[in-house]
Amino acid sequence: MRVFKTKWFVRFARRQRIEDSDLCAATERAEQGAVDADLGGGVIKLRVARKGQGRSGGYRLLLAYRSGNRTIFLYFFAKNERDNIDDDELTTLKEIAAGWLKADSDHIEAAIKEGILQEVPYGERK
Repeated sequence: MRVFKTKWFVRFARRQRIEDSDLCAATERAEQGAVDADLGGGVIKLRVARKGQGRSGGYRLLLAYRSGNRTIFLYFFAKNERDNIDDDELTTLKEIAAGWLKADSDHIEAAIKEGILQEVPYGERK
């Protein structure tokens, strides 16, 4: 399983102090089937706690996910800032997810080199 975060996600996660270990834990929950919502098109929603709080009042992570293969963290929002994403945003996320999930390894490596994606050291935790 390879885990990535987009350039946008990297910037905002840093500001909100969402760490790679939080993303690895979320990926492990997804691998166990414990997703908060399957939004279709390879997009799932998971909750991550704010530091010192529980998951219910924390962040909602939207990610492209294919079990045993690849996870790409695409977007997140704080529960106290909005309830959910709208239909247009979901449509766009599904299109982005489809592209990343079907990308071959050369495309992924090129995206890493260009700074579009950043790999999360998931395999090193196991």
